[in-house]
Amino acid sequence: VQTAFKGVAQVQAAADGRALGAVVAAMRAHTGSAGVQAWACWALSNITVGEEGAQRDTRAQAAADGGALGAVVAVMRAHAGSAGVQENACAALAIITEGEKGAQRDARAQAAAD
Repeated sequence: VQTAFKGVAQVQAAADGRALGAVVAAMRAHTGSAGVQAWACWALSNITVGEEGAQRDTRAQAAADGGALGAVVAVMRAHAGSAGVQENACAALAIITEGEKGAQRDARAQAAAD
């Protein structure tokens, strides 16, 4: 997975803004477009990635709370034959569900499994 990770401050600014919601909304609005879905998963990965710590966990939790996990799982089912979608979706799931040990991380992982 490519990353455009420039720094924690830029990633946090994207998460604090409306980027997460806009990405999930685009995924829901363009379910039939493998290209949109692949890029959306890539964007989710980049918004939630970063060094371990409270800010990274906060971004991952915001993504989960905003419906990103369900959207990514739906994309994987809808575009099972697209390697690009699957690659970026797996990366997004991995990044969103990892993090500091604790109840929130465990809940994100369980939500992805459900």
